[in-house]
Amino acid sequence: MIRFRLFCILTFCVLCVSVGFAEDSIPVAKPDGKYIYVPDSLENDVIRLLGGHSKVVDDVNRLDPDEKTIYKGDTVNMVLKSINLGRFDRGLSNFLFIPKGTWQVGLTASYGEIGTKDLDIFGLLSDIDISAYAFSIKPYIQYFLRNNMAIGLRLGYYNARGDIESLDVSAIEDMNFSLNDVMYRAETYSAAVTFTQFLGLSRRGRFGIFNEIEASFQGGHNEFRRPYGGNLRTTETSIFEAQLNFSPGVQVFVLKNVATHVSFGVFGFYFKNEKQKEEEVETGSRFSSGANFRFNIFNINFGIAATF
Repeated sequence: MIRFRLFCILTFCVLCVSVGFAEDSIPVAKPDGKYIYVPDSLENDVIRLLGGHSKVVDDVNRLDPDEKTIYKGDTVNMVLKSINLGRFDRGLSNFLFIPKGTWQVGLTASYGEIGTKDLDIFGLLSDIDISAYAFSIKPYIQYFLRNNMAIGLRLGYYNARGDIESLDVSAIEDMNFSLNDVMYRAETYSAAVTFTQFLGLSRRGRFGIFNEIEASFQGGHNEFRRPYGGNLRTTETSIFEAQLNFSPGVQVFVLKNVATHVSFGVFGFYFKNEKQKEEEVETGSRFSSGANFRFNIFNINFGIAATF
């Protein structure tokens, strides 16, 4: 009995050794490719993706609010946290557009022109020859106290002119008159303090919208010339004006540190003091104030800016 058990044990050992040599002699094919580590939380998603039941998409609803980026060697937040002042969350994310500590210098300009020549309107207005233009240029500098928030200083020059070379009015038989050699010209200089808040629209920081609040002070003079008593009479008006304007706009970075933008003046308050004189003799003065809420074609500003 003992000999039989001993024989079985020896036989089992010989079989194990022979199988081991046989496995070593068989070449094993190694798989090609690379290995990646997948977190346990993504295991099911990866399995579904490899099985052809899913697709890779950017889900803005699953943005990491604590995502970071590097700017000038410092770690800053990519998604800026904001307080929801509305009754519900609209799902908008304010991405980092221009970081804190950045300087921006730029220039905005606007130009508008209209003109007619030998125009007739329904037989009531005829021989209309009118021309007008308005031009402004405003260099500025801004410093970003916080991410996407800046204060700045802007200087400005404005020039406008309108001419009526001829205009005939024939409304009714007893109401016929004509205008000619009428000219209006305005020239002003301004300085303004601005506060601008940007809203980044993309994670790469190339597209953004902004709202600008501007407190400006400007002074200048107007000149109005018209025929009177067979002679040309000129009235000059000196103006001092204070304004508070709100201007939304869009800014796009076309290069790494160079951006273009356009803004629209749509709402504002003004206080104006005017003094008038003719032939160097003061003839009157006026103080006025009011609010404007309208889209002004002469207040569309195109500009270019550089950040550093």
